[in-house]
Amino acid sequence: MTPPAAEAPDRRSRLLLAFCAAAVAFAAIDTYVVVLALPDMMATVAIPVDELQRAAPIVSGFLLGYVAMLPLIGRIADLRGQVPVLAASLGIFAVGSLVTAVSFDLTTMVVGRFLQGAGGGGLVPATMALVAALYPVEQRGLPLGIVSGVQEIGSVLGPLFGALVLSFTSWRGIFAINLAVGVLLVVAVRTLWTAPAVEERADGAPRGRPDVLGGLAALLTLAAGLLVFLQPSDLKRDLTWGQLFIPYVDGGNEWVTPIGLVAIGALLALVLRCLFARRPLIDLRGWIRAALDADLVGATLLAIALGGVVLAFASADPEIAVFNPKGGWFLLGSGLALAAFVVHLFRAEAPIIPRAALSAVPAWGSLVVSFLVGWALIAALVDIPLFARTTTYRDSQLGAALVLLRFLVALPIGAVVGGYLIRRVPAGVITAVGMTMAAAGFFWMAQWDATTLDGFTANVPLVVGGLGFGLALAPVNAAILSTTSHDTHGLASALVVVARMVGMLVGISVLTTWGLNRLHAEHEAHPDLGLVDLAIVQEQSVFTGAAVAALLAGVLALVLFRAAPTRGLDTAEVLRTGG
Repeated sequence: MTPPAAEAPDRRSRLLLAFCAAAVAFAAIDTYVVVLALPDMMATVAIPVDELQRAAPIVSGFLLGYVAMLPLIGRIADLRGQVPVLAASLGIFAVGSLVTAVSFDLTTMVVGRFLQGAGGGGLVPATMALVAALYPVEQRGLPLGIVSGVQEIGSVLGPLFGALVLSFTSWRGIFAINLAVGVLLVVAVRTLWTAPAVEERADGAPRGRPDVLGGLAALLTLAAGLLVFLQPSDLKRDLTWGQLFIPYVDGGNEWVTPIGLVAIGALLALVLRCLFARRPLIDLRGWIRAALDADLVGATLLAIALGGVVLAFASADPEIAVFNPKGGWFLLGSGLALAAFVVHLFRAEAPIIPRAALSAVPAWGSLVVSFLVGWALIAALVDIPLFARTTTYRDSQLGAALVLLRFLVALPIGAVVGGYLIRRVPAGVITAVGMTMAAAGFFWMAQWDATTLDGFTANVPLVVGGLGFGLALAPVNAAILSTTSHDTHGLASALVVVARMVGMLVGISVLTTWGLNRLHAEHEAHPDLGLVDLAIVQEQSVFTGAAVAALLAGVLALVLFRAAPTRGLDTAEVLRTGG
């Protein structure tokens, strides 16, 4: 692991911090960027607009990669170091952006989104650890608080970024920009980071000249693959070059054409080169060894368990049920995988989650509290702008986003304040105060009517709620970091984020279903109510439910965090997992 910095950061380190924050921001933005682009993406793969559920994998594919792969990536960061994991995650994110940008069917599009999610998820714990390494203790609070906040701000910037790009190009331009940014960030991070003078490969051999053959195989794979995806019409009409795009068998797809087989062959050559060359282009053997050391079997079982939850809730239609019609089967598979994972934890020699890692009450308690924090937080991220679009800003997505921005600006401020309070006040008390503030904000929002956002007082619950959630981030992270060993902090960081993301998925599905049920009940009781009035009833119900979840999180934190020795923990360690 990278040792903590002993000196104040220089200009080079501050620039590296900016690129790290940009990486986390782009990963967060990509979670929400498809909001506006989804109809055009559906049209590309021949999905009618009225069959939205068929396009659910485009969204859930990203979330699946983000959540399911995060524990494994976090554990590898503990074993291999943050900088290699950060660079590799950016590389995977860039590859996923490329595949999505040139996709021609739903399967390819979902694969690309999955890779984007896997790469984006790996950035969070690695970036937090890297930033903590660059800054001395007394200077880490503000930069880490800012980096912690950019992930939540992505819920606003994502749709805005998508709208901006769509104003001058197609949806493919969104992911082309992601590709370019991902590549630039990889180059920037590797260039700015001061690596050891002699860096060794996994096989113990020092790095030498570049792998020319591997580079050629990669270029051939890229070129042939792009031709397969793009299918240039000029080349296909040419009498000579057009033969490259004719399938060898009747009814065959693009991959059984001459150019498709060239792409597959080049990819196989690249993989073999990376596996067996002494100094390959990509140290594939080293990454495989790191994954095995991190317990690949356990990580796979945990990924299946988490993936079942994602698939059950992320593609649900709240008007029908809390989870989708196949959700029961997904949850059954998730439960079986979880049971197998628990058995594996007791039998494996070095499981992905060491057997004693989460034995302390504050350690596993922080995951429970983080789950409830995510449950409540998603109501703010989704339903505050939705309420704004329903009432004051019916024709302005920008106006609705600016309403949420008042909440999000307060969040990182609360995160920094909570980080410093940790050294003087027990973690449970800070969390309880923060979540009580969040609950008070939600209860206030539950009283909003059609004209509330026209007045200045509407800002009060937004700011109070944002500060409350920010205050809670630090002590929740502190509870798990103070009761787990240093060599599992990357994994602990990942698990806190996973718990919050799963809480968001389950929370938005349950709260939205509850809100819709209240809407229907109100419509039956008062059939003369208009659509706006009924929509307000729904949002008020969601805010009330989120307030209850926030209060429950605060109460549990008081009970579960009592034994957490957090007041002696460095602020940087506390905020490290704030993403």
